[in-house]
Amino acid sequence: MLKAIVFDFDGTIIDTETAWFVALRDIYKTYGVDLSLELYSGCIGTSLHTFNPYEYLNTHHNLGVDSDELRKVVRARHTELMQEEKIRPGVREYLEQAKEAGLKIGLASSSDREWVERHLKQLGLYDFFDCIRTANDVEKVKPDPALYRKTLEGLGVSVDEAVAIEDSPNGMRAAVAAGIACVVTPNRITALLEFEESRWRVEDLGQLAFTDVVKSMAEPLSRQV
Repeated sequence: MLKAIVFDFDGTIIDTETAWFVALRDIYKTYGVDLSLELYSGCIGTSLHTFNPYEYLNTHHNLGVDSDELRKVVRARHTELMQEEKIRPGVREYLEQAKEAGLKIGLASSSDREWVERHLKQLGLYDFFDCIRTANDVEKVKPDPALYRKTLEGLGVSVDEAVAIEDSPNGMRAAVAAGIACVVTPNRITALLEFEESRWRVEDLGQLAFTDVVKSMAEPLSRQV
């Protein structure tokens, strides 16, 4: 029986990922470097340990770029691009229906707590969440399952009583590793990446009725396709 729903933030609730990629790609071009999506995907939905876009121009191209200044320029461009972004289709409706159904709502994000909470408040969504766990709460972020385990612990539900909403392969891997059923809703950038098979994959939550997810979670596994 479904008792909780757990959202990722970046790229899932609002598409921050496309703006980061576009900002970095355009700025890389000014240094004569092409930033491929394959390379950039190493930091989508996780930390910068696999691929650090602010150090790469120095570590791999020896360009002597001021990393702190690069961050400032990229963040400024990202902020500009985000002015055009809105909450992704179906997200608010899912949150409202989950509340009405008496479900607990969690958020598990590999980003910093200040970033997540600030944006949730700006979007008018903060009060929907009963438990928020971020990179500040774990030693390892996604694809490690720790964030999901911490969130479920905070919500007081078991893995078979929750559904995760994710947009990236790393996020999906984290949910699956934690034993949670996952709805995959790729954004414009992550839709180009490869995902393992999931129970649900849709362009956005507007294409998957909340009641269908609840019904599916209530059915015995032997009856689920």
